[in-house]
Amino acid sequence: MADQGTIVHIGGYTAHSDGRAEGILAARRDPATGALTPLGTVAVTPSPSFLVRHPARPVLYAVNELPEGEVTAFRVGPDGALDPLGVRPTGGAEPCHLAVAPDGRHLFVANYGGGSVAVFPLDPAGVPGERSDLVRHEGHGPDPERQDRAHTHMVSPDPDRGPLLAVDLGTDSVYRYDLDADTGRLLPTGPRMRTAAGAGPRHLARHPDGQRAWLVGELDGTVTAYALRDGALHQRGRVDASGRAGHVQPSEVGVGADGRFLYVGNRGVGTVAVFALAGELPELIAEVDTGGGWPRHFALAGEHLYVADERAEMIRIFRVDPVTGVPTVVGEPVAVPSPTCVLP
Repeated sequence: MADQGTIVHIGGYTAHSDGRAEGILAARRDPATGALTPLGTVAVTPSPSFLVRHPARPVLYAVNELPEGEVTAFRVGPDGALDPLGVRPTGGAEPCHLAVAPDGRHLFVANYGGGSVAVFPLDPAGVPGERSDLVRHEGHGPDPERQDRAHTHMVSPDPDRGPLLAVDLGTDSVYRYDLDADTGRLLPTGPRMRTAAGAGPRHLARHPDGQRAWLVGELDGTVTAYALRDGALHQRGRVDASGRAGHVQPSEVGVGADGRFLYVGNRGVGTVAVFALAGELPELIAEVDTGGGWPRHFALAGEHLYVADERAEMIRIFRVDPVTGVPTVVGEPVAVPSPTCVLP
């Protein structure tokens, strides 16, 4: 029996999204070496493209990125086994991200195709109830192909129970909402924060100090730095997400546990860029090849970085130097069909 702390779940695209995954896979992680031992598919479910765990219960949630989006909840058992707890419609197309409120009482879902945010109350066991709210964004950006309308790409609850931030690629905006915990409804707080036109904001990373955040622009290949005050974002400046030439399409962004380094996955050039966070703006100090061209997602766990390359169909494992923050490849890639999310 594996301790649940050593289990990694991996989401991916199934045939519903032209992918080759069958659902959610599990692997056992060696905390010392970082090595992953695949345990096979533990839940057959359509295109579970993003996964998240409940903060206090052995429950995992997956978006099902379908034309009529769904969210599925699973009870996590020994060795990563997943038992379905329920499926709920998200009220929008192609949900691509989800997050649980810090108190574990609500689940938020970003509907990419629907340009909306859905809210589900969670019972004491972590099981989602009927959807309590659905907020639709309106507008568009300058890119006629990618920004024809709203496309919500991420929901980011405040760890200190401040406003929920909803990142919208289609409208070049980050929206702020307070949650009415009794009704499960979202209340807009102030005007939306607009990014540079055509940035196509995708994902946001918060600093552990709660006072800074960084937003990657999927369409313009940038990282924008913000001060975070009273739940509002105040822009400090922008830098390139990569130092490489060619098409750069940032994907995931994350901060190391000690808050000294920022990591950005860059599709197209196939890298993870490492930025020092000592100054006003992130400073690019290293850029590491991932061995594939499409690093869709990554996760930091202990001393290790796990990179999911969707098109190269692999998880690449790196050890992160605790002093320099720079990742170094460990071992051989782990073959995984169409991975889009890795959840230690």
